[in-house]
Amino acid sequence: MRTTEPGDPRGPQYTDTEPRYYEETQPVAPVRPETRVRRVENDATYAPSWRGWRASQIVYTIGGIVEALILIRLVLELLAANPNAGFTNLIYSITDPLVGPFQGVFPSPQTHGSVLDLAAVLAIIVYALLTWAVARLFELIRRRSTPAV
Repeated sequence: MRTTEPGDPRGPQYTDTEPRYYEETQPVAPVRPETRVRRVENDATYAPSWRGWRASQIVYTIGGIVEALILIRLVLELLAANPNAGFTNLIYSITDPLVGPFQGVFPSPQTHGSVLDLAAVLAIIVYALLTWAVARLFELIRRRSTPAV
Protein backbone atom coordinates (compact mmCIF):
# COMPACT_ATOMS: atom_id res chain seq x y z
CA MET A 1 0.00 0.00 0.00
CA ARG A 2 1.39 3.37 -1.02
CA THR A 3 0.96 6.43 1.13
CA THR A 4 2.44 8.79 -1.43
CA GLU A 5 1.99 9.18 -5.16
CA PRO A 6 4.95 8.74 -7.52
CA GLY A 7 6.89 12.01 -7.81
CA ASP A 8 5.59 13.23 -4.45
CA PRO A 9 8.36 15.12 -2.59
CA ARG A 10 7.41 13.28 0.61
CA GLY A 11 8.45 9.97 -0.92
CA PRO A 12 11.30 7.91 0.59
CA GLN A 13 13.68 8.58 -2.31
CA TYR A 14 13.74 12.27 -1.33
CA THR A 15 14.39 11.90 2.39
CA ASP A 16 18.14 11.38 2.11
CA THR A 17 18.88 14.47 0.06
CA GLU A 18 20.50 17.47 1.63
CA PRO A 19 18.84 20.87 1.16
CA ARG A 20 20.54 23.11 -1.37
CA TYR A 21 21.80 26.45 -0.29
CA TYR A 22 22.42 29.29 -2.69
CA GLU A 23 24.94 32.04 -2.30
CA GLU A 24 23.62 35.55 -2.37
CA THR A 25 24.92 37.68 -5.19
CA GLN A 26 25.34 41.40 -5.25
CA PRO A 27 22.80 43.31 -7.32
CA VAL A 28 24.12 44.63 -10.58
CA ALA A 29 23.74 48.30 -11.40
CA PRO A 30 21.67 49.01 -14.51
CA VAL A 31 23.57 49.89 -17.63
CA ARG A 32 22.45 52.76 -19.84
CA PRO A 33 21.94 51.70 -23.44
CA GLU A 34 24.19 53.23 -26.02
CA THR A 35 22.40 55.87 -28.03
CA ARG A 36 23.40 56.56 -31.57
CA VAL A 37 23.07 60.10 -32.72
CA ARG A 38 22.81 60.75 -36.42
CA ARG A 39 23.73 64.22 -37.52
CA VAL A 40 21.72 65.79 -40.28
CA GLU A 41 23.57 68.33 -42.34
CA ASN A 42 20.44 69.68 -44.00
CA ASP A 43 16.87 68.64 -44.62
CA ALA A 44 17.44 68.22 -48.36
CA THR A 45 18.75 64.69 -47.83
CA TYR A 46 15.38 63.59 -46.44
CA ALA A 47 13.19 65.53 -48.89
CA PRO A 48 12.73 62.61 -51.34
CA SER A 49 11.29 60.51 -48.53
CA TRP A 50 8.78 63.17 -47.56
CA ARG A 51 7.87 63.89 -51.18
CA GLY A 52 7.30 60.20 -51.94
CA TRP A 53 5.02 59.85 -48.94
CA ARG A 54 3.10 62.98 -49.88
CA ALA A 55 2.74 61.81 -53.50
CA SER A 56 1.30 58.46 -52.43
CA GLN A 57 -1.17 60.24 -50.13
CA ILE A 58 -2.29 62.47 -53.00
CA VAL A 59 -2.78 59.41 -55.23
CA TYR A 60 -4.88 57.70 -52.53
CA THR A 61 -6.98 60.85 -52.09
CA ILE A 62 -7.67 61.25 -55.80
CA GLY A 63 -8.43 57.54 -56.15
CA GLY A 64 -10.80 57.67 -53.18
CA ILE A 65 -12.68 60.63 -54.65
CA VAL A 66 -13.04 58.90 -58.03
CA GLU A 67 -14.26 55.69 -56.40
CA ALA A 68 -16.73 57.59 -54.19
CA LEU A 69 -18.20 59.38 -57.21
CA ILE A 70 -18.63 56.11 -59.09
CA LEU A 71 -20.20 54.54 -56.00
CA ILE A 72 -22.69 57.42 -55.77
CA ARG A 73 -23.49 56.85 -59.45
CA LEU A 74 -24.06 53.15 -58.76
CA VAL A 75 -26.44 53.90 -55.88
CA LEU A 76 -28.35 56.46 -57.94
CA GLU A 77 -28.81 53.94 -60.74
CA LEU A 78 -29.91 51.23 -58.31
CA LEU A 79 -32.51 53.55 -56.81
CA ALA A 80 -33.70 54.65 -60.28
CA ALA A 81 -32.97 58.32 -59.67
CA ASN A 82 -34.32 60.85 -62.14
CA PRO A 83 -31.48 61.60 -64.60
CA ASN A 84 -32.93 65.07 -65.24
CA ALA A 85 -32.46 66.13 -61.61
CA GLY A 86 -29.53 68.51 -61.03
CA PHE A 87 -27.46 66.38 -58.66
CA THR A 88 -28.01 63.18 -60.60
CA ASN A 89 -27.14 64.91 -63.87
CA LEU A 90 -23.96 66.32 -62.28
CA ILE A 91 -22.83 62.90 -61.00
CA TYR A 92 -23.60 61.23 -64.33
CA SER A 93 -21.73 63.90 -66.31
CA ILE A 94 -18.65 63.61 -64.05
CA THR A 95 -18.56 59.80 -64.00
CA ASP A 96 -19.49 59.09 -67.65
CA PRO A 97 -15.86 59.46 -68.85
CA LEU A 98 -14.66 57.31 -65.94
CA VAL A 99 -17.14 54.46 -66.48
CA GLY A 100 -17.22 54.75 -70.30
CA PRO A 101 -14.26 52.43 -70.99
CA PHE A 102 -16.02 49.64 -69.07
CA GLN A 103 -19.44 49.98 -70.76
CA GLY A 104 -20.43 46.85 -72.66
CA VAL A 105 -18.13 44.48 -70.80
CA PHE A 106 -21.07 43.00 -68.86
CA PRO A 107 -24.79 43.29 -69.52
CA SER A 108 -26.63 45.63 -67.15
CA PRO A 109 -29.65 43.91 -65.56
CA GLN A 110 -32.72 46.18 -65.23
CA THR A 111 -35.85 45.84 -63.11
CA HIS A 112 -38.63 48.44 -62.85
CA GLY A 113 -36.32 51.31 -63.82
CA SER A 114 -33.58 50.20 -61.42
CA VAL A 115 -30.26 49.35 -63.10
CA LEU A 116 -27.37 47.36 -61.70
CA ASP A 117 -24.50 48.95 -63.59
CA LEU A 118 -21.86 46.25 -63.62
CA ALA A 119 -19.59 48.55 -65.62
CA ALA A 120 -19.52 50.89 -62.60
CA VAL A 121 -18.70 47.98 -60.29
CA LEU A 122 -15.87 46.93 -62.59
CA ALA A 123 -14.66 50.54 -62.77
CA ILE A 124 -14.53 50.76 -58.95
CA ILE A 125 -12.46 47.57 -58.77
CA VAL A 126 -10.08 48.60 -61.57
CA TYR A 127 -9.59 52.13 -60.21
CA ALA A 128 -8.97 50.78 -56.70
CA LEU A 129 -6.27 48.43 -58.01
CA LEU A 130 -4.78 51.17 -60.17
CA THR A 131 -4.72 53.59 -57.24
CA TRP A 132 -3.00 51.02 -55.04
CA ALA A 133 -0.42 50.21 -57.74
CA VAL A 134 0.50 53.85 -58.41
CA ALA A 135 0.71 54.68 -54.69
CA ARG A 136 2.84 51.60 -54.10
CA LEU A 137 5.13 52.67 -56.94
CA PHE A 138 5.64 56.05 -55.26
CA GLU A 139 6.40 54.30 -51.96
CA LEU A 140 8.99 52.07 -53.62
CA ILE A 141 10.62 55.04 -55.33
CA ARG A 142 10.72 56.80 -51.97
CA ARG A 143 12.52 53.86 -50.36
CA ARG A 144 15.14 53.74 -53.08
CA SER A 145 15.88 57.44 -52.84
CA THR A 146 16.20 57.47 -49.04
CA PRO A 147 19.89 57.72 -48.09
CA ALA A 148 21.49 54.74 -46.37
CA VAL A 149 22.51 55.14 -42.76
